[in-house]
Amino acid sequence: MEEPPRKPRIDALPEHTRYRDKGCDLYPSCLRCRLPRCRYDDPGGARAMLREGRDAAILRLAREQSLGADELARRFGLSRRTIFRVLRAGRTAEGAGS
Repeated sequence: MEEPPRKPRIDALPEHTRYRDKGCDLYPSCLRCRLPRCRYDDPGGARAMLREGRDAAILRLAREQSLGADELARRFGLSRRTIFRVLRAGRTAEGAGS
């Protein structure tokens, strides 16, 4: 049985289009960007994506090395209040995942 022809993607560029890879204010080229997803595709943008990695590292250090809020705040250059928010969000996520 023959498959029906696919519809072109709405967001696809037409063939033979000259695409200028101008990047953004973080990286000069989209094709060389180190972010896992485009900053414009996620709510919160690049800041939210970078914060996800930072928060995961904070939770891992708190769990594996039993570091306190003062030490975590010093290492990450954050306030104690921010560390407590991250730890609380981590506990909430663990509780929801169980």
